[in-house]
Amino acid sequence: MEQYRRHVLVCTGGFCSVDRRGRAIYSALAELLQRENLLFGPTRVKRSETPCLGVCAGGPIVAVYPEGVWYANVTQTLLERIVVEHLRDGQIVAEAVFHQLSG
Repeated sequence: MEQYRRHVLVCTGGFCSVDRRGRAIYSALAELLQRENLLFGPTRVKRSETPCLGVCAGGPIVAVYPEGVWYANVTQTLLERIVVEHLRDGQIVAEAVFHQLSG
């Protein structure tokens, strides 16, 4: 099995985003990864959904690893920037980061 360059976690639970907007973000992520050719090869990105990332506010929350970058209040527009700028081009969308793991 090929390695993944990055792993994206999307909170789809109802605590951080009461209206569960994370479900729509998770679904749109698949389309954007395909559009940007990030499903196969050395730039391959894994996407996973989780019912809770432990933030419980400011959702939808999207976390990108191995950088440990967490984005809050992710909209469709911001998701597209995350995919193009961060996942494809390697530039973190700094103004949208609410937490980054150190290390």
